[in-house]
Amino acid sequence: MTDGPSGGGPSDGPPKPEAAGSPLRSAQSYGKLDKDGFIHRSWMKAQGLPDHAFDGRPIIGICQTYSEFNPCHSNLRVIADHVKRGVWEAGGVPLEFPTMSLGETQIRPTAMLFRNLMSMDVEESIRGYAMDGVVLLGSCDKNTPAMLMGAASVDLPAIHVASGPMLNGKFHGRDIGSGTDVWRFADDVRAGLMTMAEFSSAEAGMSRSKGTCMTMGTASTMSCIVEAMGLALPYGATIPGVDSRRLAMAHLAGNRIVELVQAGARLSDVMTRESFENGIRVCAAIGGSTNAVIHLIAMAGRVGVPLNVDDWDTLGRDVPTLVDLMPSGRYLMEDFHYAGGIPALLTRIPDLLHMGHVGVSGRSLAEIAAQAALEDEKVIRPRGDPLRDQGGIVVLRGNLAPDGAVLKLSAASPELLSHRGRAVVFESIEDLHERIDDPDLEVDASSVLVLKNCGPKGYPGMPEVGNMPLPRKLLEQGIRDMVRISDARMSGTAFGTAVLHVAPEAHAGGPLAVVRSGDIVSLDVEARSLTLEIGDEELKARMDEWKAPEPEYERGWHWLYVNNVMQAHEGADLHFLRGRSGSTVTRESH
Repeated sequence: MTDGPSGGGPSDGPPKPEAAGSPLRSAQSYGKLDKDGFIHRSWMKAQGLPDHAFDGRPIIGICQTYSEFNPCHSNLRVIADHVKRGVWEAGGVPLEFPTMSLGETQIRPTAMLFRNLMSMDVEESIRGYAMDGVVLLGSCDKNTPAMLMGAASVDLPAIHVASGPMLNGKFHGRDIGSGTDVWRFADDVRAGLMTMAEFSSAEAGMSRSKGTCMTMGTASTMSCIVEAMGLALPYGATIPGVDSRRLAMAHLAGNRIVELVQAGARLSDVMTRESFENGIRVCAAIGGSTNAVIHLIAMAGRVGVPLNVDDWDTLGRDVPTLVDLMPSGRYLMEDFHYAGGIPALLTRIPDLLHMGHVGVSGRSLAEIAAQAALEDEKVIRPRGDPLRDQGGIVVLRGNLAPDGAVLKLSAASPELLSHRGRAVVFESIEDLHERIDDPDLEVDASSVLVLKNCGPKGYPGMPEVGNMPLPRKLLEQGIRDMVRISDARMSGTAFGTAVLHVAPEAHAGGPLAVVRSGDIVSLDVEARSLTLEIGDEELKARMDEWKAPEPEYERGWHWLYVNNVMQAHEGADLHFLRGRSGSTVTRESH
């Protein structure tokens, strides 16, 4: 008698014959009755897995972005355990694996530089390991799109489980929001309206729990969009990160991924054109981040769905902003959840969405909305009393942005949406930092701040510096917004009349590269135009004189990124990553 898998009992032996003929992808490794099968199973049994774990049960990967360098994901270690419970309960075998974790507030020079690298890591991990479906754990800004880009390229069943937003921040008896109040407080300190002691006190009260930014920053925006697209279970975007209901939802996600595998589902069944249109319109209704433009275009490119920057304007133009959240409004994600979350929002805008779309929950948006309760009309406002009549992300074009630029209407100052002013140009982020508070800087409230060389190639990685700090001398005069133009991005937690993602970027020879201080720049949001007021001949002469910067990088990821990244209006993906790799890997490791 051989020693058994536990307790000294007899072993069940090799897999049953039906496991070898299983349609499951994992059977190609764990169902084989040969040397390769022996190798795959034997080494996995070193972790204590019994024989019957390989009797044709679905193998579920749990893609883990837990990292102590990424505080937004510091609860995912526990959430993974609850996903595993659900997988085991449904008859699957959960196997957790790590991927790169992008801590938005921690990693240098910018998390966006590594989004595509993380997507490659996720894609090749899913392809290389013998899993039948995958649960994607993570939500901080670039992590959600990176995981979905990688998973979409493989096209196995997948469910996204976010870490959830942190609890509302507290300072001087009121709620404060991640990022949004940071920008306000920093300006108040520079204007002499807030002491450093008060600033430090606010710092201590802002991040009170595990989870992502509780404002409608990019993390919350992407989680809300993903839920609306049907890639997560209902309320997956809004349950606070420390709420026990998030653990229960993780358990249910473990149940559901096994069912999706057994049903022969694919991620592409959910990531359809209709789902992307739903995501764009919900982004407008929540006052979502401009970063979503780049991420959804990149995600669509991986799954083969046609989507371009102009779709954001066309589809979102007439969608009102109804969710009254910072930075556009007053409340925070905890309040949004208690008000009813995304399911309650669906009840406000069913005529604007493809309500028949069925996501990973197995239910249509109409079915989800039918079971929703809208608890607070101050947070999720009525159609007749919106935060903004038009909440969509505006796409601007003109001789300054031939391939487009974007502006978040709900975060902009209405009086600046039609504006003409003299450019004050900064050639780099270092140039801006050096001169922005110079008392001799020739700038006034009507000026247009222009920042160059912060696009995908120029920084590199397209950082969130597009909401440039205002000059100190203007802050001291009470000025709190100006028109700002750059090829950079802006944090979803930020606010202001910022024209972002100007394409082509300056580093790639776009017209932004030749703007000079003193030039007149005209912004007309109603006409969707962004114009450098110089003649065509002068513009051509400047462009002819422009010289491309010398290459800064000779090796590693930076070199690969700069030489292969696409422009912002194309999703800033690497050109060779568009499309699907598929899940078939025929060669064995031994």
